Amino acid sequence: MGAVGTSADNALAESFNAALKRETLRGARRFDGARACRLAVFHWTTRYNTPADGTRRTDSRHR
Repeated sequence: MGAVGTSADNALAESFNAALKRETLRGARRFDGARACRLAVFHWTTRYNTPADGTRRTDSRHR
């Protein structure tokens, strides 16, 4: 556990990482190699960041 205000104490990041591990590993203890791991993370992040209707998310504040 990190000191207050460090990235190790960030609940949002910890929640995101826990969801990533839970949903990509699906009970397995490890991946079948680095490429399989990268592909699983890529597919999870693109699904995670895609709205259900398939449209792109746009936020004018970040342009």
